[in-house]
Amino acid sequence: MDSSPETEPGFALGTPEPPKAAPYRVLARKYRPQHFSDLIGQEAMVRTLSNAFDTGRIAQAYLFTGVRGVGKTTTARILARALNYELPGEVDRPSIHLDRPGTHCQAIMEGRHVDVMEIDAASHTGIDDVRQITDGARYAPVSARYKVYIVDEVHMLSEKAWNAFLKTLEEPPAHVKFMFATTEIRKVPVTVLSRCQRFDLRRIEADVLVNHLAGICAKEAVTIEADALGLIARAGEGSVRDSLSILDQAIAHGAGDVTSDNVRRMLGLADRARIIDLFEHVMKGDVAGAMAEFKSQYDDGADPEIVLGELAEFVHFVTRVKVAPAAADDVAFSETERLRGRDFAARLSHRVLARAWQMLMKGIEEVARSPKPLASADMVLVRIAYAADLPTPDEALRMLADGSGAVGSAAAPRLPSGGSGGGGASA
Repeated sequence: MDSSPETEPGFALGTPEPPKAAPYRVLARKYRPQHFSDLIGQEAMVRTLSNAFDTGRIAQAYLFTGVRGVGKTTTARILARALNYELPGEVDRPSIHLDRPGTHCQAIMEGRHVDVMEIDAASHTGIDDVRQITDGARYAPVSARYKVYIVDEVHMLSEKAWNAFLKTLEEPPAHVKFMFATTEIRKVPVTVLSRCQRFDLRRIEADVLVNHLAGICAKEAVTIEADALGLIARAGEGSVRDSLSILDQAIAHGAGDVTSDNVRRMLGLADRARIIDLFEHVMKGDVAGAMAEFKSQYDDGADPEIVLGELAEFVHFVTRVKVAPAAADDVAFSETERLRGRDFAARLSHRVLARAWQMLMKGIEEVARSPKPLASADMVLVRIAYAADLPTPDEALRMLADGSGAVGSAAAPRLPSGGSGGGGASA
């Protein structure tokens, strides 16, 4: 009888099991900044902190504010790393030059260092939670140079909790630093603001964001269209984290090949070229053409409210180009949008664009509340097409005073008509 141990089919005796694949890390975590030089779009803050460290003028408390995803908590972690930077035998003082990992760096950036505590104020809002912080602050750090408290969403603290914080915040022990992060700076008491060094983190400019996303795609060996990068950067609204989350989703949606069409479908956006065609029909006063194009987009699955929203965005873009022609170089917009935007900006007046914007803003609200969104959006387009070349009240009064006749005579030249109906848009 064979006494050898049984083996599973497909595995030879003594053969090691295949290694398990490492769990996937989302792009927002994988490419989280590790150094001050990695923080994009925040040059003013980095320069201030650099000068402060070089001169030894390090504050006792910092407050970072800005929209979601611009790097508030990440900046606090990097600052905690800089405060506790240590290279045995080489560096033994706070430093912003973090080219090489120090003794405490990895643990701090991973959020597991015993002397760097991160507290979520959204779930620790009461006075007892703050008392634990103030009581713990009296004790020296275990291994690092400073004990650092990072309090996220700090505006969620209650009034009593803030009052319990004030004295410790004003005169903290020499070994303690506080860092607060918030998206709602107005909800932070003035008495707290006066005790902190405040940094307002900016939204990231679209061109900076596009370059950042392109660099990440190159590292990930992902093929992506330039127009798709612009769409993602616009959808991220200046937030790096939001943009990376959308990019992550787009890569999965396109199986590693990201196209602008796929991004539009994923985000529920209308085809920008067709939005511009719709805009042209409306500005010509071609009501029938505008309604036909809108119905075609609706049949293809476009949401009426989203179509009007994108139409309003294009009106805004054309207005920007008219006021500041350099806006047409914004890489967040496709080449088609930039070329046609310049053309419309040259031919349409401020009055026409401003009126179209106002009517779209009111129309979007109507469509959102309407039980019949398609019909409501149709009527919005009809109103814009017929009213675009009406004079403003002061122009109407001037015409009446001059006795110049028909109201329409005050209008400047309009775009060439597309054929059917309506008072065309003036140029």
